[in-house]
Amino acid sequence: MKRIQIVRIILIVVAAFVIFGPLSSLVIWSVAEKWYWPHLLPQQVGGFYWAKVFQGRMVQSLEVGVLIAVVVTALSLLFTVPLGYVLARFQVPFKALVLLIFMLPQAFPQLPVFANATVYLYRWNMGAKVSGVILIQMVGALVYAVWTMTAVFKSIPVSLEEAAINLGASRIRTFFNVSLPLAIPGIIASGLLVFLYSLDEFTGTLLVGSPFVLTLPVFMYNASQGYELPVASITALLLMVPGIVLLLVMERYLKAEYLSSFGRI
Repeated sequence: MKRIQIVRIILIVVAAFVIFGPLSSLVIWSVAEKWYWPHLLPQQVGGFYWAKVFQGRMVQSLEVGVLIAVVVTALSLLFTVPLGYVLARFQVPFKALVLLIFMLPQAFPQLPVFANATVYLYRWNMGAKVSGVILIQMVGALVYAVWTMTAVFKSIPVSLEEAAINLGASRIRTFFNVSLPLAIPGIIASGLLVFLYSLDEFTGTLLVGSPFVLTLPVFMYNASQGYELPVASITALLLMVPGIVLLLVMERYLKAEYLSSFGRI
């Protein structure tokens, strides 16, 4: 029995080291004002770089990133809620192909996909603009939204809609009064997934938005390229906060029925 407890403690310590080890280096770098080799710990710690981050363009990049994420989330849900319902409820010709088309951007490396898309966006005068970044992020966001919303409506019993139709309700009224209210938790979960994706998206934003559209991931990349590791570490820590909060919220709304429905889409 003692051996089992010792093994369990060792596994917990190893897991904690794997999870929190990289995070601890971010915390140390965020307060390191002087840290030179071969010292294991910083020679001088303080909040100099924290003040520098909040006085610089970090706040502006956060505001731009949140604005883009909100718009991308709203547009994705506006498009995929009705599409997910249609794919879940009706015999759509080539439905598997339609879902596969939305999955294709994730089937290839993002860099060549976004690089080719960037060429066309600049031709349409959408390069280095927020509108271009929103459009390029929609490419990846629709993957999460379409598949999630189709699974959400697939998990809602058809018998509830049939009962409403038998009582005289039209198909549209049934959708708004029966299906849509039941799908609200799934819509929230899908929206959170898209929001997190947009907030953390880097490749497309860098290619399309540079040098004028600056989000937190791009800001962190620029800081790391300039070897400002304290600034990059602080930005990484700040970028983790909304992700952790939203993932905890999403855990409440992302039901097991939605995940099990992926295999039956």
